[in-house]
Amino acid sequence: MTKRILFILLVFSVVSSDLKAQDPQFTQFYANPLYLNPAFAGTARCARVCMNYRNQWPNLSGQYVTYSASYDQHFDFMSGGLGLIVLSDDQARGTLRNTQASLIYSYHAAINREFSLKFGIQATYFQKTLDKGRLNFGDMIDARRGFVWNTSEIVPSSSKKNADFTAGVLGYSKNYFFGFSAAHITQPDEGLLGVSKLPAKFTGHAGLIIPLEKGNESYLSPNILFQAQQKFQQLNLGLYYVKGAFVAGLWYRNMDAVIALIGLQNNNFKFGYSYDVTVSKLSGNTAGSHEISLQIQFECKQKKKKYRTISCPSF
Repeated sequence: MTKRILFILLVFSVVSSDLKAQDPQFTQFYANPLYLNPAFAGTARCARVCMNYRNQWPNLSGQYVTYSASYDQHFDFMSGGLGLIVLSDDQARGTLRNTQASLIYSYHAAINREFSLKFGIQATYFQKTLDKGRLNFGDMIDARRGFVWNTSEIVPSSSKKNADFTAGVLGYSKNYFFGFSAAHITQPDEGLLGVSKLPAKFTGHAGLIIPLEKGNESYLSPNILFQAQQKFQQLNLGLYYVKGAFVAGLWYRNMDAVIALIGLQNNNFKFGYSYDVTVSKLSGNTAGSHEISLQIQFECKQKKKKYRTISCPSF
């Protein structure tokens, strides 16, 4: 009961002030590269499959659970990569669901022997669905029998479908990388009750590879990520440590969470787990956020011409 009351108070605190929303997000954003930036499609050259799971605030009765799966690969005859990503976002235990599927193409340009650029475009089809049976209103309550009456409130539509578009650019060399993406370029209507434009989202990210020994078997990688969507802004600062198959990371997300990450990797398999420790006013009530990532890297025929893969972290 305490958890339910806390969730209700949280909802009322939101609707009584300026409403601020954001897209589903992943702590291990490099483990979900196509969602971060469509220009990542094909950066591993051979076929790659990524699967991600995030459970946000499991201690509350209305937590958010997000699933994502993607496939991408570089094709020489297209001078770039193709990618496919499917995402499902479940809010308040299925009350509101957002399902989307995207097709991505990225063009690869080798500027010189040391530096490459990639340009990506993404077309998305999404469907938002509302389970009306889970909605309760005050005029439905009978003093003795509970929720038994029909409501006179205006009930939103049960679903909304639309198309969405994203573009991105990625630059990288052996020891540094940076990228920028613009999502929801056309600001599609996602409203279930009237028109509600999905605000454009802008993402910038960059990082370094600092070798600690020859062969890059051990290195440090400081990283930064910044996102802005309407009035919402987020800054992530973090550091990865890689030693052979072992990966550890520590991140700070502005005024929200401290994030710890551990991972294991080899040439064909990568597994990561991260935990967000809430440091905002909700600390102690949310049970943080859990995230799991799995990547499978397939082998392919030897490349006929030189192709530089990106060296950024995989988690």
